[in-house]
Parts: sequence; C-alpha cells; structure tokens
Amino acid sequence: MAVQQNKPTRSKRGMRRSHDALTAVTSLSVDKTSGEKHLRHHITADGFLPRPQGYH
Repeated sequence: MAVQQNKPTRSKRGMRRSHDALTAVTSLSVDKTSGEKHLRHHITADGFLPRPQGYH
C-alpha cells in the first residue's frame, strides 16, 4: 500500500487543484435550421443533427 513520505505543501496542493474549478458554459451556438441553442460540436436538445457540408 502506498504511503506518502512527506506532507504535501499548501503550494503543491493548490497547484494540483488549480484545474478543479468548474467553469460556466459560455460558448452556445444557435442552429441555423432549427434555431435551437446547443453546445458546439454537440447534438441539439431536440435531437437535431445537421448534415455535414457537401453531403446530399
């Protein structure tokens, strides 16, 4: 079983936790066809998935 050799400092603990904070979603896109808001590169809430360019 792993046992630490030294107590982690407040600085190292802070460095480890620096990316733990959640950020608010700021980049919502509006779908041209349905007008729905959705996350970039994600399907809309209604389930609409646009066709890629050049696809017929």
